[in-house]
Amino acid sequence: LPQRLATLAAAAREEAQQSRQQLQAERQEVARLQEQLSRARQDGERWASALQRAQREALEREATRGAEQARQQELIRDMKGRLLELLREKDALWQKTEGIDTLMPSPVPRDAGLCTRCRKDFRLLSRRYNCSRFCQGKVCHACSVDVGKQGRCCLLCYQQKHTQAT
Repeated sequence: LPQRLATLAAAAREEAQQSRQQLQAERQEVARLQEQLSRARQDGERWASALQRAQREALEREATRGAEQARQQELIRDMKGRLLELLREKDALWQKTEGIDTLMPSPVPRDAGLCTRCRKDFRLLSRRYNCSRFCQGKVCHACSVDVGKQGRCCLLCYQQKHTQAT
C-alpha cells in the first residue's frame, strides 16, 4: 500500500505540474487576448474620433457649399436684371434709330474719267470697275469689293447690302 500511495502521489504531482503548466499557458493566452482587446478599443476610439472629424468637416463643407450656391443664385438674379435693362436700352435705341434714313450711294459723276469715291484718275495702271449694285458708278480697285461672279461693287453699296441683310 505505501508503494501504491507513492505512485498515486507521484501521478498527482505530475498531474498538478501539468495543470500548472496548462494554467500558465492559459494565463499567457488571457494576457495576449487582453492586450488585443485593449488595442481593439484604442482602434475603435481612433475610428470614432476620425468619424466625428469627418462628419464635422462634411457639415462645414455643406455650409460653405450652401453659402456659395446662395451667392451664385444672387449673381444670376443680378445678371438677369442687368440683361433686362440692356434689352430695354437696346429697344429704346432701336426705336430712336428707326426713323433715320440709310445713306444712298452717290449718283454717277458726269466725269467718267474719275473714281466715284476717291476722285482718282483712271489711267493705264489704275483700272476702272463698274459698280454692279445700286449706283452703277465707276470705281477704282481700292474703292471696290470683289463680290464673286457678280463682279465688283463700290464699298458703300457693299456695306449697305450687308447692313440690310442683318
